[in-house]
Order: sequence, then C-alpha cells, then structure tokens
Amino acid sequence: MASHGPVRRKSASCWLTELAVTSCLWHNRTGKAQPQPRLVSEAMLVEQFLLLVACGMDFKITQITSAEVPELLKLIRELARFERLEHEMKATVASLRKALFGPQPVAGTLLARCEGKAVGYAIYFTTFSSFVGRPGLWLEDLYVRPRFRKRGIGRRLIEAVAGVAAQQNCGRFEWTALNWNQNALEFYRRLGAKALDEWVLVRLDSRGLRRLAAMGHKRIRAAR
Repeated sequence: MASHGPVRRKSASCWLTELAVTSCLWHNRTGKAQPQPRLVSEAMLVEQFLLLVACGMDFKITQITSAEVPELLKLIRELARFERLEHEMKATVASLRKALFGPQPVAGTLLARCEGKAVGYAIYFTTFSSFVGRPGLWLEDLYVRPRFRKRGIGRRLIEAVAGVAAQQNCGRFEWTALNWNQNALEFYRRLGAKALDEWVLVRLDSRGLRRLAAMGHKRIRAAR
C-alpha cells in the first residue's frame, strides 16, 4: 500500500502578497488615489486565509491504522450525507476494523491529514477482469471534507491509489460516480477517465443475495 509524505503548498506570505494586489490603490487621471475594485469579499479572504493556516500549508497521505478507524467512520458518514445515502449506512468501527485489519483484509484505505486532522480518504479493493486476464483495482470511496477541497488533496488521493494499482500490475482502475455530481464527473474526465455509459450497475443487497443463495440451495437439495 502506498504512503506519501507531506505535500508543500503555497506559503502564507506568497498568498498574502497575491491578496495585496487585489486591494492596492490606483490613481485616476486627476491623480487622486482611489481604492481599486475588490475582486473578492473581505469575508471570503479571511475565511480562505484561516483555512490555509488551519491546514498548516501542508497535507500528507498515509496508510490508515487500526486506531484511526473511528475517524474513518466519521468521514464515511459525511460522504453518505453528501451523496444523500445516509439511510444506507450500516458500517461500524468493528465491521470496518474486520474488513481492513482482520485475518483476511478485503480493502485498503489511505487517509489524508492536515495538521494532524483527518480531512479525506480513499478506500479501494482488488477486482479481476477475465477479458484482460489481470487483477484490477476498484475505488470504492474518494472523499475530501468541503472546507479542504480545491487544494489538490482529492487528486493526490486518487493518484496514490493509482500508484497501488500500478504496483500490483493491474489492468484496470475503476469506480462509479453519481450522475448528478457534475463536479466529480468533470474532475474524473480531466484525469483521463472515461464514463462507460453503455454499462448499467446491477446490485443485490444483503437480503437479496441471501434469498438468491437460499433458492440455489433448495434446487440442489431437490435434485438429489
């Protein structure tokens, strides 16, 4: 599993220098100093600067540890709320620990942090393509908290997972996106990903798959 060190972001002094340009004075033809029209509101500038300070200008992406699973669950709940799928949330700290750190781990997770605070994550697991004849990697979740978006964290997370896929010699790297989330779809297109519009996602929930399995068992017993 890949682990990435701190990523240096733009310095606060450089950022403030850019802000100063937007609020400098200009002179009209009479030579009288007048304030230049503001490009953004003061409240927005303050909010963005505080965000930079809160993030320490750095973020890092590392492999999750068992102790960090409670933080991961909070992030997953935030994603479910954002995707309007909170009613489908069934994961617990115990179930996640078993899935990620049990005798047979079924998924991997990378966690993004700013100043020690968890701000995003990516969960992935191995698939297989009979056509390609090689394993693939499925990106189950990619999430960055709203206050920390548009800072390159999401891109670095997905790049890190792509690095895992490359190390495992995967033939494919795949994921799904909600059709109403145009920001995400555009982001993925910029990465070079292609939307497979000819495919339809088909799913059985836990109850449905158990019912189908029971039907199969009945047929087997009846045939004996």
